[in-house]
Amino acid sequence: MPSISKFISKIGLRERRSHRSTQESPSTAPASALDRHPQGLDVVSEGTNPVVDIVVIHGLDGHREKTWTAKNGVHWLRDLLRVDIPEVRILAWGYDANTHAVSGTCCSFLYDHARTLVSDLNRRRKLTDSSERPIIFIAHSLGGIVVKSALIHSDAARQGALPEHRSIKLSTYGILFMGTPHQGGNGVQLGRILTNVASVFVPADDRLLKHLERDSEWLLQQLGQYGPISGEFVTKFAYENYKTPIALGKQIIVVPKASAVVPGQADVEPMAIYANHKNMVKFPSKQDVGYNTILENLQIMVKEAEAVIRARWEAERRAENARGNEMQFSLGFSLSEVNEVNHFVARQEQLIQLQGILTASRDRRIVVIHGLGGMGKTQLAIAFTKQNHESFSAVFWMNATDEETLKRSFLRAADRILQDCFPFTYLAHAVADSDIDEIVKAVKRWLSERKNNQWLIIFDNYDHPSLGGNTDRRNSWQRDSIASKEYDIRLFFPQTHHGAIIITTRSSTVKLGQTVRLSKLKQIEDSLSILESTSNRERLEEDPAAVDLAQELDGLPLALATAGAYLDQVAMSCTEYLKLYKESWGRLLESSPRLVSYEDRAMYSTWNISYQNVEKRNKSSAMLLRLWAYFDHDDLWYELLCGADESAPPWLQALTDKITFTESMRLLCDHGLVDTNTVTRKSEVGSLSYSVHGCVHAWMVGALHKQTDTEMVQLAARCVASLVPSTEDKEYWRIQQRLLQHVDRSFETMAESTGIPHFEPWINGAFGSLYADQGRLDKAEVMYERALQGYEKAWGPEHISTLDTVNNLGNLYADQGQLDKAEEMYKRALRGKEKAWGPEHTSTLNTVNNLGSLYKSQGRLNKAEAMYKRALQGKEKAWGPEHTSTLDTVHNLGSLYDDQGRLDKAEEMYERALQGYKKAWGPEHTSTLDTVNNLGILYKSQGRLDKAEEMYERALQGKEKAWGPEHTSTLNTVNNLGILYKSQGRLDKAEEMYERALQGYEKAWGPEHTSTLNTVNNLGNLYVDQGRLDKAEEMYERALQGYEKALGSPNFETYLPTLNTLENLGDFYQHIKKSELAKISYSRAHGGLRTVFGDNNERVQAILKKLETTHL
Repeated sequence: MPSISKFISKIGLRERRSHRSTQESPSTAPASALDRHPQGLDVVSEGTNPVVDIVVIHGLDGHREKTWTAKNGVHWLRDLLRVDIPEVRILAWGYDANTHAVSGTCCSFLYDHARTLVSDLNRRRKLTDSSERPIIFIAHSLGGIVVKSALIHSDAARQGALPEHRSIKLSTYGILFMGTPHQGGNGVQLGRILTNVASVFVPADDRLLKHLERDSEWLLQQLGQYGPISGEFVTKFAYENYKTPIALGKQIIVVPKASAVVPGQADVEPMAIYANHKNMVKFPSKQDVGYNTILENLQIMVKEAEAVIRARWEAERRAENARGNEMQFSLGFSLSEVNEVNHFVARQEQLIQLQGILTASRDRRIVVIHGLGGMGKTQLAIAFTKQNHESFSAVFWMNATDEETLKRSFLRAADRILQDCFPFTYLAHAVADSDIDEIVKAVKRWLSERKNNQWLIIFDNYDHPSLGGNTDRRNSWQRDSIASKEYDIRLFFPQTHHGAIIITTRSSTVKLGQTVRLSKLKQIEDSLSILESTSNRERLEEDPAAVDLAQELDGLPLALATAGAYLDQVAMSCTEYLKLYKESWGRLLESSPRLVSYEDRAMYSTWNISYQNVEKRNKSSAMLLRLWAYFDHDDLWYELLCGADESAPPWLQALTDKITFTESMRLLCDHGLVDTNTVTRKSEVGSLSYSVHGCVHAWMVGALHKQTDTEMVQLAARCVASLVPSTEDKEYWRIQQRLLQHVDRSFETMAESTGIPHFEPWINGAFGSLYADQGRLDKAEVMYERALQGYEKAWGPEHISTLDTVNNLGNLYADQGQLDKAEEMYKRALRGKEKAWGPEHTSTLNTVNNLGSLYKSQGRLNKAEAMYKRALQGKEKAWGPEHTSTLDTVHNLGSLYDDQGRLDKAEEMYERALQGYKKAWGPEHTSTLDTVNNLGILYKSQGRLDKAEEMYERALQGKEKAWGPEHTSTLNTVNNLGILYKSQGRLDKAEEMYERALQGYEKAWGPEHTSTLNTVNNLGNLYVDQGRLDKAEEMYERALQGYEKALGSPNFETYLPTLNTLENLGDFYQHIKKSELAKISYSRAHGGLRTVFGDNNERVQAILKKLETTHL
């Protein structure tokens, strides 16, 4: 038992603080805003024959000089950088972001500052004949947002809109963002991070702070506008590694790495600066690590910048010349043919990808945007077009739903051309003749003109392709009924090899160019943003029900917009909507308002149409989709259907052929209903898999099945249950984890539906075993009880299948701490098995082994030893000494000997079990890891703490990989590590382990399970060592009350963890001079230990000595 560390009494000390009121002398005039915050450009260094301009911008409440000056007075730009890179001109720009006094509040906000920066830079560079000199920006904190706004403004400058401002963006080679909050991260909203920044620099009631809080959404939109041009700059993201002091003695990481570093962009690099947010741009000497990091990056950038920017200006001049030739082909920008959402979110990665492909050259560029209906393909194309339309001479939006609709779009394009451009005769004649086919030809001819090479066409909703290349095996009537909408879109492409084309489609067969695959929104913040904008409700991120709704809709923009539109029109909470969505899916969506931005489509109409086409083409594919309603939406793979037996319907038997299965899935993928999971998860065994979006799955349940299909439910359950592995199978836990979500789906369907007969007993038993192994004991109990009822009804109470289930229920009750019920089950199973099989059958011996484990848990160690020895002798005779079932009992004997203090015998058993498991299963099998864990316990008992830690770490790593971090077997090792750390005096680490184990146990077992209570006891020991005596007593009392409730009498009085806690409580009371209470606890512990170990046991003698020396 762990010893109690020496108590250290601590007197609560109250920090005393003196308060001095300060008053400004009336005779002191306030400094002007310009004195406090110098504004505009200042030349820090002219440089020697400069080839690059380095421009530095301070952040909120920064200062043009002081921001860059260390405490020792070193201004690193002037005193260090000027010397180390003499060939650059260094410019510092200041602006009034100070808002400490209302009278000094600046009326300009970030965008105004950005335009001023561009204007100031442009003038200075024109006056010094350096307009094309490369620029490298260094921006601290919110100064980085000013820089991004400036570059957005500069990029937008065109003829008639301060075109000279465009020179700043063209000349910008690189940017060093120093602690700039670009985005939210790790669940923290951007607004919260901006508040952190403000808490360092300004008071909370400041006007600029309110602006930032109110307009953090605007800042996110800034990031969206900046994303497409960000790839043109070499970017370094510096982030702080130390906390910054703020008010009330607190310290925070102001801008965490997740906010300061934007992942996924090209030519970017994160850099750690070992300083806090304020000091990350104050370098006191050349020896400073942060300075050398910045210096080396700047030296590389300066070396490469000149050639890159020179080439960029040459390309700009060529483009200007070309634009002069293209004026006759230029059309005014219009998106009147399509409806856009009011608030487009996320998709920055895809926007950058589109820009990289479509604006790279004037040759023919084709991008296919592919995704599920409602995923936002059209809105992505709109967003790209709005951001980049100035890169194209003309933009045409074509509705490609079917051939006739597309031709009408060509007619509208012809009208626009004739209205805005030079009147080409062939186009005018075609329109005058009203011949739609001739109009299509004429528009294609216009697009093919040699100098007309900068147009963009969007073919939207090309969902019915007919591109050739595959043999169509359908019957002629099927071909005729489906082909009405199919056509080859290539017939509508201009002949010449120039221009840009975007195609949006649900069909995976459209492979005409580079594919941009659109999947669900990854960030919950983006989903909540759509809900907010469409429901006109604010601060939904603070509503747990809204977060749950967003998670349920799983990042599908159309589903989120539909939910938002409904909530906008009714007085209903997100909780109520989510309940309706789950219970009355079809009725809810039928009553939802139509969305103009989604072409007046109901959310499920596209899926209905796709399903009808699938049903006409392939009956097995359609039936598979119906069956899938009763599997989980994710991870359906070929082997899952192979459990179908001869009683299965013919269409399902056909799908057990791999080629037929693959063809059926390919058809579903072609129609955008199913996705291929191309990346194998670590836990996967078997084939690669397929998935459907959660909202599509809801449609499958609610629309393809108006009522629960009993036959399909049973069919899905049989498929899943047939794959549940035995624990004798290698890596059985991986198969279990892959099946778990499908077992959950069957369980939920059965629980939610009335009138469905229970699953067959073998299915219930298989599900019960899987749940038990995965630590889901409440569900395991339900399934085992149903299995038992089924077997007793079908076969009688003494059938072997009935008895196996009784044994398994005993295991379950033992795991739950219901030891009396476990003993009842084991004894019933043992009697039945001895009668059916005889006393030496291996099935009988398994129950004997289990009884041994129960007796050990009850503290009846002699009876436990007798059971284990009987089981071991029988298994060695039946299976041999190296069979894994034999080794299970060897392992258990080792644990028993450890409890008895026979450590050498325990080590012998553990080593034998470990070598056998490694030989049979390998080093990462869960049985191997259990023995590794127990060896750690043994080594700790022997005082070999380093070896114990090595065993625990090895076991923990393996269990987290096999079971996951929250499985109870993993938590057992976490708890053991806590005990070890406490023994080593590493109390903070011990508390971390105990808290993790306790939270996990309470979640898995409940607050009164014996495993939970063991950790409660351990926390009591830890609190004693930490001097937190009230908390320690609370933990001990909670543990004792819980043990008594879980075990009952008399088992409570001989249960070793109970006796440990009683002894711990006695030590506790003895220390705080409550000798009477100490004696009561020692007496109870002594009595129980005598019963368990006998009078001559060392531990019994030790507690007797404590009892005798306790003074009343």
